[in-house]
Amino acid sequence: MDKKLYRSEENKKICGVCGGLGEYFNIDPTIIRLVWVICALVGGFGLLAYILAALIIPVKPV
Repeated sequence: MDKKLYRSEENKKICGVCGGLGEYFNIDPTIIRLVWVICALVGGFGLLAYILAALIIPVKPV
């Protein structure tokens, strides 16, 4: 099976990046969201990484 990374349309809060990563790695997106928030609060890296991921990762085709 060919596994690809997409932004989630079903499990999204802002752009679906964390939901898509959760689907791809088969883990709860809430854990990924917590990691993003922690990274954003520590130096701002999480915010930049989220914006870049939202621009780079495509939306899941219907």
